[in-house]
Amino acid sequence: MSKIRVAVVGAGQFGRNHVRVARQSEGAELVAVVDTDRGRAQEAAEGLLALGDHRELTGLVDAAVVAAPTAAHAEIGCDLMRAGIDVLVEKPMAADLDSADRLIDTARECGRILQVGHLERYNPAVAALERIVTQPLFFEIHRMNIFSPRSLDVDIVLDLMIHDLDIVLALVGAAELEEIRAAGISILSEKVDIGNVRLQFRGGCVANLTASRVSTERVRKLRLFQPHEYISLDYTKQHAVKFHVGAERQISFAELPAAKGEPLTLQFEAFLSSVRTRSEPKLNGAAARRTLEVALAILDKMKEHSQVVAQSLVTGWTP
Repeated sequence: MSKIRVAVVGAGQFGRNHVRVARQSEGAELVAVVDTDRGRAQEAAEGLLALGDHRELTGLVDAAVVAAPTAAHAEIGCDLMRAGIDVLVEKPMAADLDSADRLIDTARECGRILQVGHLERYNPAVAALERIVTQPLFFEIHRMNIFSPRSLDVDIVLDLMIHDLDIVLALVGAAELEEIRAAGISILSEKVDIGNVRLQFRGGCVANLTASRVSTERVRKLRLFQPHEYISLDYTKQHAVKFHVGAERQISFAELPAAKGEPLTLQFEAFLSSVRTRSEPKLNGAAARRTLEVALAILDKMKEHSQVVAQSLVTGWTP
């Protein structure tokens, strides 16, 4: 079977990871790297075609990974799909819902594959968890980063927490989100650096999520409770264990079977499969839009919380 010709648009830190994965894939031929900074594109391309404008890809490739700044996702993605190119767009899929809708509508009108890069869904431990979830009742999720100057132009919700929002929404299925409570604080940047969110769904499921980029350690953990079971998952170690309460309150313990693999590689191979078979990706535009909608609603709640905090400072509130 012939290889799928691929380009990567955006040669920043994460774009270079996509370049590496595309180079290593047996099912793809990396043809070009695109960046508005042509010198950066040339450095990442390492001898391959380096371009300064994504529109130059017309006729050269079958598919492209869009790892440009979020604000440019809709313009680049729509241009590529109109040129007959399938796209994998990094998360978040767009800066706003109107832009997300443009991507979804263009994919439908042009008959193109649109996949969104919510990477953790391809974590083998998460895939193992998806197979045993029955009725999630409570989530406790922590995603903590040591401070880095990267991505300080993005709130913590769209930078880190969105991974976990995607997983929660996938596992609760069609359950309606009834309530959002959120608090976020800026510490080292002008954006929210640490935040906590409580989501309540129809049927009683509650998800408590904390994300931080000012932690002293790197933590990626999810805990899920459902009737008679407790599952603990470590994203980084790709390891999950299940505790089950059986008859006469006997507790059994078992590791969930999960073959180790790099999520970025697994995501890319899934994208190639959709391109080759013309099948709808697991992480399609509609699923990613729902996650983006919740993320933006959380940011609105965090703004409300910030206003309350600011008012308390003005009025001289003390503990």
